[in-house]
Amino acid sequence: MEWKKFTLSTTTQAVDLISGVLMENGIDTFEIEDNRQISEEDKKAMYIDILPEMEDDGQANIIFYMDIDSSKEEENTIISGIYEGIDELKDFVDVGNVTIKEGSTNELDWINKWKEYFKPFAVDDILIRPTWEIVDNESDYRMVIKIDPGTAFGTGLHETTQLCIRQLRKYMRQGASLLDVGCGSGILSIIGKKLGAGTVLGIDIDERAVSASIENVIENDVNEDIRLIEGNMIEDKALRDEVGYECYDIVVANILADIIIPLSEVIAPHLKCGGLFITSGIICDKEADVVAAIEKNPCLEIVEITRQKDWVNVTARKK
Repeated sequence: MEWKKFTLSTTTQAVDLISGVLMENGIDTFEIEDNRQISEEDKKAMYIDILPEMEDDGQANIIFYMDIDSSKEEENTIISGIYEGIDELKDFVDVGNVTIKEGSTNELDWINKWKEYFKPFAVDDILIRPTWEIVDNESDYRMVIKIDPGTAFGTGLHETTQLCIRQLRKYMRQGASLLDVGCGSGILSIIGKKLGAGTVLGIDIDERAVSASIENVIENDVNEDIRLIEGNMIEDKALRDEVGYECYDIVVANILADIIIPLSEVIAPHLKCGGLFITSGIICDKEADVVAAIEKNPCLEIVEITRQKDWVNVTARKK
């Protein structure tokens, strides 16, 4: 099967914000090409000793993909949405002379190529490693999470996932019930369970994500009391009934701001009194919109906002 390949040219300083625009338009898998030197911290995280010296020329390419069977109308809608989102960034950052050029690539090359760059790394005392990598000092960490995301979002490398991991680490209590909305690769469900959750329910609208989550849950030996299902919490009332009401200590949603906003209207009934709604996937220029949506819900109150680079976590409590 083939995929359409698109190359977006921009500046290195705009890459993070434009990545957010891509995610807001449903593109959550992409590659970044630039000449920026990797930091010493990143070198250690990626287990790299020597790197060639590179001179940042200020230019960057973001490469993303769409199913070759996508309709031209769908493709044009996504590309237009990306251009519109980038236009909104021009007052905040130099985006350069943005162009998007189309090419093509093979699915196998795309799916496997990124594995060259997914190396073991730590989020505080939690080690996250690909299922195909071995780390000698695993015993030095509080826990080890083995992940093969396949085509699902969620290796743990992205700032939004790390923000959620740190909030789960902070607020999880032994025996707590966890609902993971937009579970992706299952990484947050797995970490929640290993941090002490008694029961976990993970939901995703993409059947491939659910399949990846199931495989990763089994790989990490935490399949007891974890249930993973496909569905849309926002649109499907029958699914919300199945999920259950007033039965979750924590709901975590690492998705997109434009999904968190309508989700915040329906999620409170599923939380216990005092339960927490941990959200991320929020690019910084969408923070105010998410905050406003959560504050609009009379059942929720914001207790904490944390940030990492250009990304934001908003944590709220059910009153």
